Amino acid sequence: MGILDKIAEIEREIARTQKNKATEYHLGLLKAKLAKYRSQLLEPAKKGEKGEGFDVLKSGDARVALIGFPSVGKSTLLSTLTKTESEAANYEFTTLTCIPGVIEYKGANIQLLDLPGIIEGAAQGKGRGRQVIAVARTADLVVMMLDATKPNVHRDLLERELESVGIRLNKRKPNIYFKQKKGGGLSFNSTCSLTRCSEKMVQMILHSFKIFNAEVLFREDCTEDEFIDVVTANRVYLPCLYVYNKIDQISIEEVDRLARQPHSIVVSCNMKLNLDYLLEALWDALQLIRVYTKKPGAPPDFDDGLILRRGVSVEYVCHAIHRTLAAQFKYALVWGTSTKYSPQRVGIGHIMADEDVIQIVKK
Repeated sequence: MGILDKIAEIEREIARTQKNKATEYHLGLLKAKLAKYRSQLLEPAKKGEKGEGFDVLKSGDARVALIGFPSVGKSTLLSTLTKTESEAANYEFTTLTCIPGVIEYKGANIQLLDLPGIIEGAAQGKGRGRQVIAVARTADLVVMMLDATKPNVHRDLLERELESVGIRLNKRKPNIYFKQKKGGGLSFNSTCSLTRCSEKMVQMILHSFKIFNAEVLFREDCTEDEFIDVVTANRVYLPCLYVYNKIDQISIEEVDRLARQPHSIVVSCNMKLNLDYLLEALWDALQLIRVYTKKPGAPPDFDDGLILRRGVSVEYVCHAIHRTLAAQFKYALVWGTSTKYSPQRVGIGHIMADEDVIQIVKK
C-alpha cells in the first residue's frame, strides 16, 4: 500500500468516525498519522531523479504567489499589473509552468508568480499540483484568484488543498513551546486552562511520532491539530488575499457581499476595475515600508528609498545600507511619524515607520 492509499484510508476512517468524548483520542491518533504521511508526501524526490525545472529564483523586495483554479483570470492579472506577457485564453490550463512578473509600486519591486491552475486533488500530485504548492510555500503572500460568477465552493476546495500540505492561510503560529529531549520522559505544562486538548492526548500524539522525551508548554488553549502542526514543524503561515475577478458579470448586491468578506477584494481584470485598491492591499498585507536616507547637510534621497518590513529597527536599516555600518554606529537622527519631534536623536533599537527619513552618525 502506497502513501496515497494510506492517506485515503485514514481520511475515510476520520470521515466515518463520530466525534464524541469516547472517540477523541482515536481521532487524535488518526490526525497525527495523517500529518506524518502528508509530510512524507511533501519530501523532495531522490537526487537521482531529474525533472523539468519549475521554481523561479526569488528576487525583488517580496514574493507573491498567484493561485487559483484554471481559467479565473490569473494570467490576465499578471499581464495587467506587470510588464510580463502571460498567455491568456478562454480555455483551461493556458499556463503550464511558473511565469514570474514584477510589480513596480511605491519604489518596491514585488515579484508576482503566475502559477498553473490548481485542480482538486493537487496535494496528492494531480495536475502539477505538488510543484505549484511547493512554490506557493516560498511566497510571502498568497493571492487566491476566484471567479465571482461561480459558487464559493472553489475557495473551500483551494483552502483544503493548501491546508493538507501545511500552508495555513491568515493564521498565526500556535503559542506552544515544544522541545525534544534525549531523556527524562514527557514534561507537560500549561499557563491557561485547556478545554480542547489534554495531557493524555499530547502524550498519544507524541508516541505516534515515536517521541517519548520532550518538553511541552501550552501558552494558549490550542486544539490537537495545532499541536500536531507544532510537532511536525514544517507548516508555513502565510497571509492571503481572496481576489474575486469578473465582477462586471454579477449584480451590485453580490459585489457588495463579496467585498465585505474578510481579506476579500473585488476586481475586474478585463475592465481594469479596482486594481489600484488591490495594489494598496498587497502593500499592506506584505507589511512593507519605505525608509529614506539623508547625508549631513544634504536633502533626503527620495528617489532611492530602502524597502523594508514593518517593525524593523535602526540596526536593520544599518545592515540594509552596509553590513559594517552597525558596528560603527554612534546615533541616528530620524524625521517622521516614528518620532515625537523632528529630528529626534535615537539609538540602534528605535523602530522605524513608513516614509521616515534617517541620518546615521558613525563613531
